[in-house]
Amino acid sequence: MYENTFIYGRDKEGITRSILTDKNGALLVPSGKHANAAAEGRLFSVANAAAVATTADDAATWTGLGVANPTGSNKLLVMLEFGWALSVVGPDEGILGLMAVTDGGFAEALTIRCARFGAGSSVAFADDGATIVSPVLERVVSTYGTGAITTWQGAGPQIYNINGSIVIPPGRGIVTNTTTATTAAFQFSFLWEEIDA
Repeated sequence: MYENTFIYGRDKEGITRSILTDKNGALLVPSGKHANAAAEGRLFSVANAAAVATTADDAATWTGLGVANPTGSNKLLVMLEFGWALSVVGPDEGILGLMAVTDGGFAEALTIRCARFGAGSSVAFADDGATIVSPVLERVVSTYGTGAITTWQGAGPQIYNINGSIVIPPGRGIVTNTTTATTAAFQFSFLWEEIDA
């Protein structure tokens, strides 16, 4: 019995692309802005499984959520989304941001998931605590405060659409940043696509 099949070819820039056909050869067009990357096994995500405490600003002994692209990976991590939510009443007030770092100090502490379940493995490392190197604040994405989680920033998780405007080359990473140290209250997530460097 024939299954859905990927057919590969090169576009006018010489980049390998694929199309998906059904068992009869009919073209299948995934819907959604990340559907092709997900169907082809290039879309990955990671999240804190439980609320995590955070360190203040660019503390070298950092905690939160981070993704690193190891030196020599030959891939680029095209960052698409950053998500966060408070699981309890906010423990402090401050600004939430994203910092660029090197890949030094990262371990494979958290499980990275492929959006096409079982389709592939990420080249990246994800960690919730590391000794980070050369942190630089790249984006301010929100504020946080001490109001109840049902009133502060709405009742649900927040999504910052990076939309590919941050690209992590080999040897670099991205980590969360809070301007104040917080107790275990935040859960974070990242979504990205991996492409050839």
